[in-house]
Amino acid sequence: MEQLPTPPGERPEQTDAFQEPAYTATAAVDEQGIVTEWGEGATRLLGYASAEVVGRSAAFLLADPVGDEARRIPPEQERWSGTVALRNRDGSRVEQSLLAHRWTSTGGGTRWYVVSAVAGTGGGDGSSWGDPLHEWSFSQSPCFLAVFDADLRLVRANAGMERTLSLTEAEMFGLRLPEIAPDPVSEETERRMRLALEAGEPQHMEAFVRATGVSAEHGWATSVAPLRDPDGVVRAVCLAAHDRTGAEVETQQMFVPDAAGARIGTTGDSTRTAQELADVVVPRLADFAVVDLLDPLPRGNGHSSGTPSEPVTVCRTAVRSAVEGSSEGRVAVGETAVYPPLSPPAECLASGRGAVYATTAPAVAQWMAQDPAAAWLGAHGTHSIAVVPLHADGVSLGVAVFGRRRSREPFLPEDLELAEELTGRAAASIHAAHRSAREHTSTMTLQRSLLPQTLPDHPALETASRYLPAGTEAGVGGDWFDVIPLSGARVALVVGDVVGHGIRASATMGRLRTAVRTLADVDLPPDELLTHLDDLIIHLSADEGGREAVDESAGGIGTTCLYVVYDPVTRHCTLARAGHPPPAVVSPEGSVYLLDVPAGPPLGLGGLPFETLDVDLPEGSVLTLYTDGLLQPRERDIDEALDSMFAALAQPASTLDTVCDRVLTALLTHRPDDDVALLVARTRALHADKVVVWDLSSDPSNVSQARRQTTDQLTEWGLEEASFVTELLVSELVTNAIRYGEPPIQLRLIHEKDTLICEVSDASSTAPHMRRARTFDEGGRGLLLVAQLAQRWGTRHAPVGKTIWAEQSLLGF
Repeated sequence: MEQLPTPPGERPEQTDAFQEPAYTATAAVDEQGIVTEWGEGATRLLGYASAEVVGRSAAFLLADPVGDEARRIPPEQERWSGTVALRNRDGSRVEQSLLAHRWTSTGGGTRWYVVSAVAGTGGGDGSSWGDPLHEWSFSQSPCFLAVFDADLRLVRANAGMERTLSLTEAEMFGLRLPEIAPDPVSEETERRMRLALEAGEPQHMEAFVRATGVSAEHGWATSVAPLRDPDGVVRAVCLAAHDRTGAEVETQQMFVPDAAGARIGTTGDSTRTAQELADVVVPRLADFAVVDLLDPLPRGNGHSSGTPSEPVTVCRTAVRSAVEGSSEGRVAVGETAVYPPLSPPAECLASGRGAVYATTAPAVAQWMAQDPAAAWLGAHGTHSIAVVPLHADGVSLGVAVFGRRRSREPFLPEDLELAEELTGRAAASIHAAHRSAREHTSTMTLQRSLLPQTLPDHPALETASRYLPAGTEAGVGGDWFDVIPLSGARVALVVGDVVGHGIRASATMGRLRTAVRTLADVDLPPDELLTHLDDLIIHLSADEGGREAVDESAGGIGTTCLYVVYDPVTRHCTLARAGHPPPAVVSPEGSVYLLDVPAGPPLGLGGLPFETLDVDLPEGSVLTLYTDGLLQPRERDIDEALDSMFAALAQPASTLDTVCDRVLTALLTHRPDDDVALLVARTRALHADKVVVWDLSSDPSNVSQARRQTTDQLTEWGLEEASFVTELLVSELVTNAIRYGEPPIQLRLIHEKDTLICEVSDASSTAPHMRRARTFDEGGRGLLLVAQLAQRWGTRHAPVGKTIWAEQSLLGF
C-alpha cells in the first residue's frame, strides 16, 4: 500500500509488513465556529463520530483553550494554516498541521473548509534528495515545480510553487492538489497526473495554474511527467509550469491575420488555395498542416457536412511540415482518405466548429487506433493538434489539421481563433471556385443525402422501402420517410410530403426530418410531435415570407406527415397524421384494411389540434405507409388505386422487398408525376421470456432486493458478464425513484437481440437533471454514473409519471 513519503530532512523508517495508508482529515466550520461537516478521515484522526461533532462548537476539539479574539481571522483573509493542539476522544493530545480555506456560497453564506494530511504507519520509499546539484536545480528553478507520489500527495514543492500559492512546502506536504488549491483547474490537473501515472506518458495541459490576484494573461502553462525508478517503474509524477510572459503574446501579435490572409486565395484554383493556407500557417502558427477537401466537393449552397457517426471521405489536397523531409501521414497529396466515425475531423465537420486536442486525448487515441493513416499524430513529438473546418456560406468544404511538437506550447484558444480566421479565408476562396454547380444536381444530391441510406435492423420491425423521384421537369420534391429507434425497444415510423419541388422543398424536408428525429429522441407522443412540426412550418414560412421571388409553398405550408410509434412488448401502436393518407394494414390472416387515424390538418395552418389512434397489432402484421404520389396516377381515380394497392398487399410474399415491388408494379405504369415514398414494416414481438417487471415499494431497503432480482434474471438469460454494470444502473435508478419520485415504482428489464434495457417508472412527473457534483458533495453523481455506464439513457413521460431508462450494448459481453 502507498504511504506518504518521508518529509525532507527526515530519515525514512523501515517498512512494516502491515502499513496504514496516508489519508486526509476533513471538516467544515461556519463563521460562528459551529462544525457543519465531519469527514471519515477526521473520525479516524480524533475518534469522534460525525453525530458527536456536527452542530457543536469547534472549540471543544482544542486541547489548549484560547479566547475567541485569538481565534478570530480577519474577514479579508481567505486561507489560514498552522499547527494546532487537538483533543482526541480518548483524552490524549494530538499536535496536527491544519490548512483552512474560506468558502463563500452563491447565497452569501461563508464557511471554513479544513484539511489535514495524516501520514500512514509505513515508511518512505528510501529515495534520497541528497544530491546537491539535483536539490539546487529543483529548489531554485524559476519554474513552478512539484512532485506528487503514487497517491498523488505532495512530496516536494520548490520555491516557485511556494511563492505562487503563498504556502510553505511543510504546509502543503502530504495533501492532494485539490486540497491545496480547491479549484476546477486543480481537479483537471490531478486527473492529468493520474493519467501520467497509469499511462507512463507526459500530459500537456491546455489550462493554466494561476496565482491569486494574477490575471489570465500571466498564467502558468503546465505539463505533467511521470518519474521512474532505475527499474523503469513509475513511482511519482512531476508537475511543472512556467509563466507565459508578454514576450510570447508579442510574438503572436506579430502574426497579423490581415497580412497573412492576403497570401491566401490568390488564384481561382482550390488546390493552390489549400497549399497557400498550409504555407502561411507553417511555421508561424504550427509545425505542420494538412488540408483535406471533401470528395466530392459540395455544390451550390446546400449544407453538406455529415454526422460524426458516419465516415467522411476526403482528398488530401495540401501538406506542409516545418521538418525537412517529414511526411505527415501515409496519404499523399491527391490521394483519398476516410475519416472514421466519431473521429475529431468527422465531429469538426459535423459541428462546423474548430477544436483543440492533446494527442493523448481519448478521441485522438481512438482515431489513431481506427485509422492507420493517422499514426503520424503520435510521431515527431506531436502533442497538440487543432482541427478546423473549411466552412463558407453554410457549406462545409473540408477540414484542416494543424499540429505542434514538444518544442512549442499547446494550442490556446487565441491560436484556434487565428487558425479559424485563416481557414475561413481559404474556404471562401475554394467555395467561390465551385459555385457553378447546377441546382438540379444539387437538389438530387441533397435529397439522397437526407433520405436514409439503409434502414436499421430493429428487433421491433422488419422494414423495406422504395423512393421514386418525379419524372417531370419540376424536379425532385420533398417526400421523405424514416425509421427511428426509441427507448424501451420501441420504434417510430414516419412518412412526409413537403409541397413543391426543387432545392427549397428538399431543404425544408431535411429540416423536418431532423426536427422529427430530435423530437422523437425526447419521446414526444405523436400528436404533440405534429404540433411542434406545425409550429416549425409556420416559423419557416415567416422567415421566407420577406424574401423576393419565393413561392407560396416554399415555407412548407401544406406539408403532410404520418407518425407511428410501435411497442413490441405490448404490441401497441399509436398513430397521428397531419393531412396525410392513412396507412394500410395486412393482418397475419391476410385481410387488408386502412387504419381510421383521425385526419388532422396539413402542417403550417396553426391552431388546429391533432388526435391519435391507439390500436393493438398482432405479431406479423404488415404496416404500409406511403405518400399521395402513389395513389395519383393519371389513368385511374383514388378508389381504383386503393383497390389495386389492397390486391397487391393481399398476395402472399416471402420478403417485404417483394411487397414493395409488387405494389409499385400494380400502381405505376410510367414514371410518376409526383415523388413516391413507400415504407413497409412487419411487426415483431418481444415475448414474456425477454421482458420481466417488478413492482417496488418506496422503502430504500428494496434497492438491494432489486439488485438481487436483477442478478438472478441476468443469470437466467445467460448474461452474467453484464451483471456488474446492470446492478449499478438498477441501484442508481431505483434509488433515484425512491428518493425523488412517487409510488407506485416499477422496474422493468428488456432483453433485445444485442441490447439490455433497464427502466424504472414512478408516478412523479418531475424529470431528473444530471449535474456535476462538487468535490466534497456526498451525492449528485447518480445520473452522471448512469450516463457513463449506459450506451444511451433518458426520460420518457407518460400521462401520469415518467420512466427513466438506460440501454447497454451486449456486443462486448
